[in-house]
Amino acid sequence: MFVQTRLGKSALALAALSVVLAGCGGNNDNNKGADASASSSASASPKASASGSASASASASDAASPSAAASDLKEYKLTLYLPGTPPKDEAKVEAEINKYLKEKINATLDINLVDWGQWDNKMNLAIASRDPMDIIFTASWNGHATNVAKGAFLPLNDPNGKHGNLLEKYGQDILSTLPEAFLTGAKINGFNYGIPTNKELAEQGGIIFRKDIADELGVTDQLMAAKTIADLEPVLAKVKAEKPEMTPVFLRDGDNFNSHYFAKYDFLGDNTIEGAIMKDGDETTVKPRNELPRYKETLEITRDFFKKGYINKDAATTQLSGNDAMKKGNVFMMTSALKPGKDAETANATGLAGKLAQVAMTDRTVATSDTAGSMLGISTTSGDPERAMMFIDLLHTDKYLNNLLNFGIEGDHYTKSGEIITPTDNTGNYAIGATWMLGSQFLNYVWNTEAPDKWEQFKKFNEGAHNSPGLGFTFNAEPVKSQVSVESNIRKQYDPGLDTGSIDPAKADEYYKKLKANGLDAIIAEKQKQLNAFLGK
Repeated sequence: MFVQTRLGKSALALAALSVVLAGCGGNNDNNKGADASASSSASASPKASASGSASASASASDAASPSAAASDLKEYKLTLYLPGTPPKDEAKVEAEINKYLKEKINATLDINLVDWGQWDNKMNLAIASRDPMDIIFTASWNGHATNVAKGAFLPLNDPNGKHGNLLEKYGQDILSTLPEAFLTGAKINGFNYGIPTNKELAEQGGIIFRKDIADELGVTDQLMAAKTIADLEPVLAKVKAEKPEMTPVFLRDGDNFNSHYFAKYDFLGDNTIEGAIMKDGDETTVKPRNELPRYKETLEITRDFFKKGYINKDAATTQLSGNDAMKKGNVFMMTSALKPGKDAETANATGLAGKLAQVAMTDRTVATSDTAGSMLGISTTSGDPERAMMFIDLLHTDKYLNNLLNFGIEGDHYTKSGEIITPTDNTGNYAIGATWMLGSQFLNYVWNTEAPDKWEQFKKFNEGAHNSPGLGFTFNAEPVKSQVSVESNIRKQYDPGLDTGSIDPAKADEYYKKLKANGLDAIIAEKQKQLNAFLGK
């Protein structure tokens, strides 16, 4: 069985998008607006009101409390695993979080931030070793379906599962505030193995660059008008010539011109499993990337940039994230998945407030993978899945906890006036850049360098986006999991070098032949079979 079969493609796509557009305009006060409530489950908690405002006090989040009183629960230490650089003040913020969590659900929190460059290897090892973990960041582009097939995550809405329907029991506020399209689109084989972040849904690729440097070099207007990767060449050449101490464009494995968000590949559920259609097209024939013209065109121009010295030499192996690279101060440009205010958000996370700008270079699209582009899953090794779900539920409705985890302590890491926050001298000591990973972004305060109407802009951003032909479908890798496992290892050998321009694009043919010799045709055939069934073909 596979997800949501035989529903009409256009009907599901339109229904999903309409629900998302209703929910993504969330009330900046507490994200419990009537629009979000309209999309809730029929069994959603009656405690979720359609109006009112949240406060930074414990009483503000009473509606987010679990059904069991905290005093009835045995104290438990939750572990939370996120990709990112561990901040200096992590322990200080944890202490404040734990004071609050003990009152709410008699739990404490141990935040485990793993540097982006080490995230995949460390988490894959932890999953394979069956290490005790509670809550783990997961995403369609980060091997979610593959890890589900490995048994890494619990099904969260399985009434017949070992822990029952956790979402129904302890996630009522998630059900009443998170637009239905997110949970529907993120299902695998009928179940949710992660709770999506309530955030923007449409996806657009582009660049974020140092506007202060661009202004100095007189290339800002030229950059803002860029529509293709080739349009960037004269600007990168000027940066290299006049700012030799800077890296013109920072690329890394997963963040480059060939990334799914930039090249617009729809891998139909898990970006680590070969076989795609185009998000910005209308064709429904699943093909390996090697057979898609955009793939080789992108490899060629990226290789040209690399040979000209525009790209960091360690692009294929670097452990730095784009934000970490920008934070060092010697990077001019990086690729990025964009949304309204992504430049200001990145600037605040990198200590470059007021110095960054963004340029959209692709169409806005919506694919099923975007519903699962940022989630929190509960590990099958968790010692208390019920408490883990209670915590995730709080992140979707508890404004105080959400902002404390994201931004740190008011008066220390930021000052606040209404919904607007301003950096302090200590902001950099707790800048984890994880707002898009944790619960509901619509609960977040807005930095004074961001647009005050940021959340309204998110709603408009979703409007008019092109629906991928596969919107609503998620591939079930179980029938070909052995081939997927072998293919995953092969991809690790080739993708980093090819996608960053570090090796000759001719290697793509060698890569393709090796995939073909190790089960690629079976994977493509299974994807096509499932997609056709979903489309009613």
